[in-house]
Amino acid sequence: MSEAASSSTKTAAEKHAERMKRLGQLHLKRNEARQQNHKEVIEEDKRNKLPSNWEARKRKAEWIMNDEKARKEAAEKGLDYERTKLLNIDAIEAERLSRKRKKIDPNDGFADFEQATVRQYKQLIKNIKPDMEAYEEAKQKLGPAFYGDKNTILHGLHVDKKEAIDKMVADLEKQRAKREKYSRRRMHNDDADIDYINERNAKFNQKLERFYGEHTRETKQNLERGTAI
Repeated sequence: MSEAASSSTKTAAEKHAERMKRLGQLHLKRNEARQQNHKEVIEEDKRNKLPSNWEARKRKAEWIMNDEKARKEAAEKGLDYERTKLLNIDAIEAERLSRKRKKIDPNDGFADFEQATVRQYKQLIKNIKPDMEAYEEAKQKLGPAFYGDKNTILHGLHVDKKEAIDKMVADLEKQRAKREKYSRRRMHNDDADIDYINERNAKFNQKLERFYGEHTRETKQNLERGTAI
């Protein structure tokens, strides 16, 4: 009887220890689930506080970084990056990008000074690539004068770099060259040759002359002199 009672007591103790072990494991899982839930709540709160276009901006930033990396690798290999990139784009994708570009940023030429200023501003900020290293260097160098106030004298604290000046000059030259391409209404020249039958045909002939004039000038002169074979 004593051996049977001892065996029965031992079995109950083992069962109790097993239940306590399982209970401890449940407590650990509950604490782990609570921590994960708290972490997910914090992450969701962070996502809710982000701007609505955060994901799009993030994808754009990643694309810019990958594009700059590929451009640098192409430069190291001596390849034309723009040509290489176009070779990897199929015709359907190229047409889609072209339609999207025209829809988002249509170039309708000059309308008025306000629209021209807004368009120029958008183009300038789109081409800006901030140099964070130079920014931090200037911030450390200037100290409180970096942000400045109404009593701060900035004259002599900042020296423009030659690269920045060259970049500004190149941008101004590009703007002037682009401005010269816009069509302007010119006065009619009565002494010019009449080689058109209406206004539409005159515009068409002007386009032909613009693109093919230098290649066909000699042939045209031979035809006018009657010496063409």
